[in-house]
Amino acid sequence: MAGHSKWSKVKHQKSVTDQVKAKLFTKASRAITVAVREGGGVTDPNQNAKLRLAIEQARAVNMPKENIERAIARARGAQEQQLESLVYEAYGPEGVAMIITAVTDNRQRTVSALKNILSHHGGALVAPGGVMFLFQRIVNNAGINYEPLHTVSLSDQAQEQFDRLIDALDDLDDVQDIFSNAAS
Repeated sequence: MAGHSKWSKVKHQKSVTDQVKAKLFTKASRAITVAVREGGGVTDPNQNAKLRLAIEQARAVNMPKENIERAIARARGAQEQQLESLVYEAYGPEGVAMIITAVTDNRQRTVSALKNILSHHGGALVAPGGVMFLFQRIVNNAGINYEPLHTVSLSDQAQEQFDRLIDALDDLDDVQDIFSNAAS
């Protein structure tokens, strides 16, 4: 059986899980960096609630302590790129309202990528306030969440298109969370 080996299969599976871990670690690291910067440079989790929450979320995805410490150190460094937290509003297939939170070092790149993904999957970005009125903003221990005030049911075809849209947005490193009013 030429070309078949257990190691080959393990290597490919490991590659896939490593890519998923890397994406989760990148998002957690960016959240930590933004929390430190938005907390006025305070690096003590006991004095910076947002940082404490970001560290808890990083630990939830099994991010090593060294990586967490590196993210905090990077946030203190003036030579590092400036990350900022942004909120985008969009409509998806059949008028599904979406709020997309992102952390980026380049607004233009992120907006361009979002517009591209949305247009390929039947959606579009809208001006600020275009869908925000359809959600209730909730601040709790888990951070800031947006709950829909009412939900929209999708046809089977639109649901498949919406699921592909969500998968494509999740693949974008800058995207942190996606909230929608699509009925589950």
